[in-house]
Amino acid sequence: MKLSKRIASAVFRPLPVSRERAIGISERLSAATALGSSLEYLTQRKQTRKGGLNDFTILKDSYFGSFPLTQRLMRAASGERTTVALHVAQAAAATALLLPGNHRARGAASLFLSASGALLYPRHRYGTDGSDQVSMLVQAANGAARLSRSPQTQDALIWYIALQANLSYLVSGWVKLLGEPWRDATALGGVMRTRTYGHEPTFRLVERFPRQAKYLTHGVLALECLFPVAYLAGGRLARPVIASAAAFHVANGFVMGLGRFVTAFVSMHPMVAYTSAPKSHPAVAGRDDRAPAVAAVLLAGSAAAAGVTAVQRRMRTRDGWPTSRFVTTRHGNTLQYETGGGSDASKPVLVFAAGLASTSEHFAWITERLVKGSGCGVLSYARAGYAGSDRNSRDAYRLEESVDDLVDLIGQAVPSGRRVVLVGHSLGGELARRAAPQLGDRLDGIVYLDSSHPDELNRSAAQREAGEQLGRSMSLITVSLRLGMGIFMARPDWLENLPLNYRQRVFAQYTDARMWIAARREWDAVEADFTSYSGDLEPVAADALVISAQQSIDQSPEQLLMHHEIAESHRGAGRRVETWVVEGSDHDTMLTDSRYALLIADRIKDFLTTAAATAPTAVTAPATTPTPSAGAAE
Repeated sequence: MKLSKRIASAVFRPLPVSRERAIGISERLSAATALGSSLEYLTQRKQTRKGGLNDFTILKDSYFGSFPLTQRLMRAASGERTTVALHVAQAAAATALLLPGNHRARGAASLFLSASGALLYPRHRYGTDGSDQVSMLVQAANGAARLSRSPQTQDALIWYIALQANLSYLVSGWVKLLGEPWRDATALGGVMRTRTYGHEPTFRLVERFPRQAKYLTHGVLALECLFPVAYLAGGRLARPVIASAAAFHVANGFVMGLGRFVTAFVSMHPMVAYTSAPKSHPAVAGRDDRAPAVAAVLLAGSAAAAGVTAVQRRMRTRDGWPTSRFVTTRHGNTLQYETGGGSDASKPVLVFAAGLASTSEHFAWITERLVKGSGCGVLSYARAGYAGSDRNSRDAYRLEESVDDLVDLIGQAVPSGRRVVLVGHSLGGELARRAAPQLGDRLDGIVYLDSSHPDELNRSAAQREAGEQLGRSMSLITVSLRLGMGIFMARPDWLENLPLNYRQRVFAQYTDARMWIAARREWDAVEADFTSYSGDLEPVAADALVISAQQSIDQSPEQLLMHHEIAESHRGAGRRVETWVVEGSDHDTMLTDSRYALLIADRIKDFLTTAAATAPTAVTAPATTPTPSAGAAE
């Protein structure tokens, strides 16, 4: 009994370190990270030369949109001699910091490591990890603390690192918790079998002892999600929490080869020890604890601003355009739609169906071109749950619901005397194909834009892997946006390629949780439907234009075969069927980049004109490259 009390007393008690000692230990551990990093790069200089993994003549394109001053600094540091000189200087400064002493000059050395690390970071885009980011953060704070003569300022900087440590573990843990592999404890085995971070002996142990592996996986989750408990009970949990975290990083360093992570993240632990000790302890006497209160106020203000921004974006998302209209479908869903183009009853109405987690505004380049030059009517809409459309159905969602909604939309929004051509991108293409039987003779044709195929998850490993990643991403994005974090969401590059007057509305939709909730619902239905698919595609009695993005079929050659199958399902006497691959485009840029989208719009217009003027008796031969008249989509 006495022994157990002694052990408990030794384990469950504060871990007090003085202010000076916390800074000293932290700056030495961080210096070790910088030293290891520089020595690693100096011994692998071929990676920064022409043709190497970090060839800056290629990397610089990634920073094209940076500020001019930032670009000049990066160019200045990109030369081989400059890069080597900076790493040698880093190694020298880091070595000096490893020596004994507490002179204020050590602060200048830490600040140099942080500044030079930030300058070199873009130079080593591939190979830099979270360890380098943590190292720069800790070095900047330690450097400023060393140079300051104010204990209050030093404490604020120490608290800053401690709060960053808590945040890094907390966010990492809760993000992992959103992923099913971590909840069902298959993540550890999955990581250990990868080529990049895997370790065969550990993988074999995981396979041999699944129960123990499950306990270990859930233990890591608990450690990260509950890291702030180090501050409870007067800091009595600080020792086991910090020791467990350090052991976790040491294990990662050995098993996954993340050696720099050990010293980088452990360099924050002295700050956690200093700030978690009770203020009454002599080692931390006089500690200024105002920083957490200031951080709480800033957090509350940020949360309020995030909430206001989220509400404004939700309102902009639901308001639609001044010309928006609504219909109610057989499932009780309310669909928002817009129309335009000619009113000539002899010409069809083109109905555009968007892809998964995509907006009707993605078709802007194409619809604007067709409205002005084709004479056809144009109708674009948002599926239930997107934009201003509401899903009111109480039934479990299936893809057939969206198919029925599309058919009902056409029945109510398109004049009864006009025929329709469905234009579907990605999932929208599959919904259009399934809607064809219900439309009957009213359907003139279908234009498939890099369309989904119901068997793609079974036949294409690339599609299956991309789908799994998409599901995980949507779960994370949905939770983040529900928490009001849309305010931190950066504007994606593709958004700036859309017509100017569409960008604000599209961005509002992408930063609103509502769209992602609908997309996640659709993805679950897609996954269940597509993985259970078998057999051949049902014949479709309508003309078809099947357009593929070059990069999609380059990444997954099976996709081209499946697109040809879609085209073949339209084969029949008197029907016109064409296939086309848009050179240079990918799944998204074929819509968002005007270079490709306008080519596609013209191809659709030509297809409709030819189909209306002629009655071919045979299907045109599939083409795998753009026709000469279309030009190169480059």
